[in-house]
Amino acid sequence: MRKYSLLIIALLCVCAQAQTRYVGGDISMLTQYEQYSSGYKDVSNKKISNLITWLISDCGWNTFRVRIFVNPQQKAPDYTKTDYAIVQDLAYVTALGKRIKDAGGYFMLDFHYSDSWVDAGHIQPPAAWKGLSDELMADSLGQYTHRVLQALKAAGAEPDLVQVGNEIMYGLCGIKVHPYNYSGDNWTGYLGLLHAGCNAVREECPNAQIIIHTDRPTNTTYNSYYYKKLKDNHVDFDIIGLSYYPFWHGYLTVDQVASKTEKNYLVNTINNLKALFPTKRVHIVECAYNFQYWPSEGVNYDTRDAWPCSVSGQYNFVKDLVDNLKPLENVDGINYWFPEDAGNGDNVDWSTKKGLVEETWSNRGFWNENTTSSGHAINKTGSVSATKTAADVCAPYYMRNFYHSTTGMEDVAGRPSSTRKFVRDGQLVIERNGQLFDVTGARVE
Repeated sequence: MRKYSLLIIALLCVCAQAQTRYVGGDISMLTQYEQYSSGYKDVSNKKISNLITWLISDCGWNTFRVRIFVNPQQKAPDYTKTDYAIVQDLAYVTALGKRIKDAGGYFMLDFHYSDSWVDAGHIQPPAAWKGLSDELMADSLGQYTHRVLQALKAAGAEPDLVQVGNEIMYGLCGIKVHPYNYSGDNWTGYLGLLHAGCNAVREECPNAQIIIHTDRPTNTTYNSYYYKKLKDNHVDFDIIGLSYYPFWHGYLTVDQVASKTEKNYLVNTINNLKALFPTKRVHIVECAYNFQYWPSEGVNYDTRDAWPCSVSGQYNFVKDLVDNLKPLENVDGINYWFPEDAGNGDNVDWSTKKGLVEETWSNRGFWNENTTSSGHAINKTGSVSATKTAADVCAPYYMRNFYHSTTGMEDVAGRPSSTRKFVRDGQLVIERNGQLFDVTGARVE
């Protein structure tokens, strides 16, 4: 009996060391598409009744990200563009977050801490916080974080992962910093914001993982400087979140940059982060690739030599990203940006713009903008056959390969509460989603 006890303890230790892998996408516009679009079709041209449950059951996704704005009806002072994608207030996010949780997915909440988009070029505070001192800004941010998380918990939509800010390497709420030594930086005020946000998450959602999200994923120097600042100032977070868009950020691997003058690439940055910050996990919290129209402005890199601007190019981008990040021990998350993108909306009154989901079409999602009465066709490079599975022809299906193998344990929709461990005939057995596995991940009959 003692030898079985020692074996079980050892096996439990192996299981404890295993990391959950998070695979999914930012579906912040899904509610709008469901209201104003004819819907989506799968690889067999069958209409999808519920995109969230379909992505879980058919594609093996387990994570869904949703952004939140403080007051999206209130334009911030330096953001005057009419943008129909800025609709995610607390009520909107609560309803969508609850759907994610009810479906069995992990819910990733993305705080923008603004009334509109926040990124490296836009760091404005919400209008209600404009003009506040650093101390009052931090207090407002902390109290707002508390209120949002309290409301989500009360509605049964507690997030599993929380981004304290969106692409914040250059600042947040009007407080500017840089990922290098710059005399005009206000690191004291900036760090106060991060401490306030992270502390609020820890207090309200102690089981949630906190993400700090930046947008220079191929620049090792910038990432080293920035995350060292956070480490030295004891910012309490778990995950380094990176955006990765090749046309803005460059290539993925050393082979792709071998003949280029620009030698920075994503895998190198991730390996460098592992060496410098070995306790931090890395997630790609945003990534995407165009499949029809190449971006006409703002392009820093022409990566069409690696991935043509086509459906097959988009598929191969996703495949290369999954295949190259899967072996990296510190990477345990890939989230695609705006996978539900399917054009402007199918019932637009252009005179009033009623029914408009987005005014321009980014063509980075997984569905074609053209629609029929049965919905939008999914992007695919061919047909499923005796030799080709859905994962061989469609990018969203392929993404499950980030954690899945033919003998590996699947972590599709199983939050920890849905996993049960017990001993059978002296062997530790894990039950997940109604199936039994041993500790290697092999299925047990």
